Amino acid sequence: MSASERATQLATIAAQAAEEKLASSIVALDVSDQMPLTDIFVIVSADNERQVAAMVEEIEDRLRVEADIKPLRREGDKDARWVLLDFGDIVVHAQHDDEREYYELARLWKDCPVIDLGVSGQPDES
Repeated sequence: MSASERATQLATIAAQAAEEKLASSIVALDVSDQMPLTDIFVIVSADNERQVAAMVEEIEDRLRVEADIKPLRREGDKDARWVLLDFGDIVVHAQHDDEREYYELARLWKDCPVIDLGVSGQPDES
């Protein structure tokens, strides 16, 4: 099983919103085979808390307007070091670069396929 078309659309909107707020890195992982609760993890990062908070707000706003969806849960926004937005089909991890480097979520989920969402900041798959 792979990520649904709806999940891929939501992940693309989230990635574009993060890109607009100058995310330093954007990765989308298809976790649908490993995790029954969601299809895609979108991991975005920035080098300061203000930028992380700005990305989170932009992601929420864009998904609300373009996909008529609100997060089911939002955690970690007090410090804006690692904010988790659960939209059901996708989960967005907006992290400070330091947290991203320390926890290495992409490495933990390395067995999951990377999804090309067509945004800058994604790793090359060559």
